Amino acid sequence: MTTAGRPPYTVEELDVPTTMHDDPARVAAFRAWLAVSDRAEAAVHGLPELAWTADEYLPMCHTPGAPSRLFVARDASGTVVGAASYDSKEEPGTTNCWLAVGVDPAHQGRGVGSLLADHVERIAREQGRTQWKTYAVSRQVGPASGDGFLQAPTGHGAVPADEAGVRFLTRRGWRFGQVNRISRLALPADVAVVGAARARAVSAAGDAYRTHRWTGRTPERWLDGVALLRTRMSTDAPEGDMEEPEDVWDADRLREQEAEFDLAPRTMVTVAVEDVASGSLVGFSQLAVPDDPGRAVMQWDTLVLREHRGHRLGWLLKVEGIASVEQAFPGRPSIITFNAEENRPMLDVNEAVGFVGVGSEGIWEHRD
Repeated sequence: MTTAGRPPYTVEELDVPTTMHDDPARVAAFRAWLAVSDRAEAAVHGLPELAWTADEYLPMCHTPGAPSRLFVARDASGTVVGAASYDSKEEPGTTNCWLAVGVDPAHQGRGVGSLLADHVERIAREQGRTQWKTYAVSRQVGPASGDGFLQAPTGHGAVPADEAGVRFLTRRGWRFGQVNRISRLALPADVAVVGAARARAVSAAGDAYRTHRWTGRTPERWLDGVALLRTRMSTDAPEGDMEEPEDVWDADRLREQEAEFDLAPRTMVTVAVEDVASGSLVGFSQLAVPDDPGRAVMQWDTLVLREHRGHRLGWLLKVEGIASVEQAFPGRPSIITFNAEENRPMLDVNEAVGFVGVGSEGIWEHRD
């Protein structure tokens, strides 16, 4: 692409490194891709704790059955000024995918985002993907209303209509579907508050359920149970009217992913709830704890199976997860979590233990 008075930009697909000890040129290009992605998002939400390190992010590019394809836009000097990604399962018949585009703040408004978006959308069409999703971070904190906001069709949450990402996606025919709230819990948490929440959760769960905790890889006993919970994340988590096809996990796929995650400088903490009568896992919560004690803990998946909701198991998972992190990894500054604005049960427990909203992200869909 060449525009009068502006430098030409080119799009290049990265040869994603296998590890951070791979070919230096491949690693450097990946680092540049991530740096631009982080800068583009931070310029919107202003939350430095959400930035990834290259060592943390790379293993997620190698999800079993769904490896990431990464792209950069370079200016005439070869400098990376834009970053994009295309993610989808490789399984035949897959109809959905996830696209992302970010442009270095110093190069926005020059057509770089459109160039990258055209590229990854073209790939989605060539691959036969008919449902595309993207996540656009926002400066908005909590619900809002009025002419200056775009309301989510779920009836929960909004994003500022004047944000560049909102305007960009709207122009390209994407449909706004849902809002995730970004929340932060400062650590150490208030012991009395967390203790009171735990007492209420234990009382509600009674003797019908018991919790289990572990760090690192899933114990053999629970492999099939966690694989089922990972599968149900694709069908049971709130998605508004943007439901995705079921994403099936089994023990082998889970082990393969855990082997990749072992390469990252972090430890996964898992809390799971067992239904005593059946001996099956019916809920879990995972937190990614960086080795660097100065970095925030990231809350990953949390799910209670639909048929076991109403017993405050989500509360139990949340408070046990906080306790696990503080006991095994003291000194971390915070826990960051993302939750759908319509997921009031989970927001209730977050607010009860001290999480504070710090930002949002809009979830957008394109049906091709």
